Amino acid sequence: MIDQIKIGKFIAAKRKEKSLTQAEVAERLGITDRAVSKWERGLALPDASIMLNLCNILGISITELLTGEATMEEDYKDKAEKLILEIRKKEEENNRYLLRLETVIGVLSTVSALTIIFTAAFLTPGTVLMTFLVLIALLILFVGIYFALNIERDAGYYECRSCHHRYVPDFSHVVMAMHIGRSRLMKCPSCGKRTWQKKVLSR
Repeated sequence: MIDQIKIGKFIAAKRKEKSLTQAEVAERLGITDRAVSKWERGLALPDASIMLNLCNILGISITELLTGEATMEEDYKDKAEKLILEIRKKEEENNRYLLRLETVIGVLSTVSALTIIFTAAFLTPGTVLMTFLVLIALLILFVGIYFALNIERDAGYYECRSCHHRYVPDFSHVVMAMHIGRSRLMKCPSCGKRTWQKKVLSR
């Protein structure tokens, strides 16, 4: 398990070893010292985009940062492998949650839109209220589908059945592609073949 409290204490200790203040670390990373304070208190983890720069500033490895302890050379490979597995597990759990959320959003928006349209059907055709309700229903459906598709695109990866390359496609490709469940007929950016590409939870 990734222990945020342990990692925070490790970051603080390494920062102090380098005789750096939170503000100085933050300035070098282009962030606020409040973010550094949150890391050191175990309230958050550094963003993946700045982890490498943070490690360079503190003079540690990525493995040491994510385990919250200095690593001996002989232990490095074993800890790195365990860390990779832990990160992959967390990624899969997060993507599984997002895909469940996508389903909930899709169902709720569809049911809400149909309920409003059903209600509008009992009104006199052509009235302002009926037109308004139908427009509201269509708006709810459109917004629901838009957010659901965005979540499906961002959660996990699509795997090419030909070369097994895993990637995140452009939103337009997801929208325009024929699909069966969460498998979509798309062109692979690696091999260029058009195949039914299935959704997978991690690389």
